[in-house]
Amino acid sequence: MLEAIIYSLPYLMGGLGMTLLVSLIVVALSLVAGVVLGVGLIYGPLPLRLLIRLLTDCVRGIPILVLIFAVYYGLPPLGLNLSSFWAAVLALTLFKTAQVIEYVRGAVSSIPGGQMEAAKSIGLIFSQRLRYVIFPQAIRRFLPPWINGVTDAVKGSALVSLLGVVDLMTAINQVIGRTYEAMPLYVAGALIYFAINYSLSSMSRLLERRFAYIKE
Repeated sequence: MLEAIIYSLPYLMGGLGMTLLVSLIVVALSLVAGVVLGVGLIYGPLPLRLLIRLLTDCVRGIPILVLIFAVYYGLPPLGLNLSSFWAAVLALTLFKTAQVIEYVRGAVSSIPGGQMEAAKSIGLIFSQRLRYVIFPQAIRRFLPPWINGVTDAVKGSALVSLLGVVDLMTAINQVIGRTYEAMPLYVAGALIYFAINYSLSSMSRLLERRFAYIKE
């Protein structure tokens, strides 16, 4: 068992690099898009709010596996040809963005409306009201579900293997095809995923303590 794991390490590290790359891109893009669209969902004009609501409801209602294949096979007929890597990243980002929008909506909506009015009364413009008043209070409510969502993104990145992208799970299966020893390699893969997600969970607890000074 140990020999099989040692033999597989160079291959697993290559697949792990791809998993981390996909996860990093998806988390970064979905965070930026989700925050912007989440703010638009709360404070935007009615047509924009309806459009964002329709987007989030549709995307969250589609199984992520179906969404990946829809992006990969649906965009080329429209004239947009993406590689397997970017098709998978786009699909995962769409799915994650819809979740981040809801995290932002829940966090910001939990702040009493009087906070925004008070900030407005002292002359702060909209961006300043968000930056100095709303976001500092909302972040402690935003972080726990978002960190959990990041761990889901890491685990969900395994689905890129369905489009032929060599991630950690694909690398494991390739090595199994050479060694015919499945259990040691799946155990190694599980330990790697556990190490990543446990680190993220620990970071979540640190961040929650860091922002715990903010009063209700």
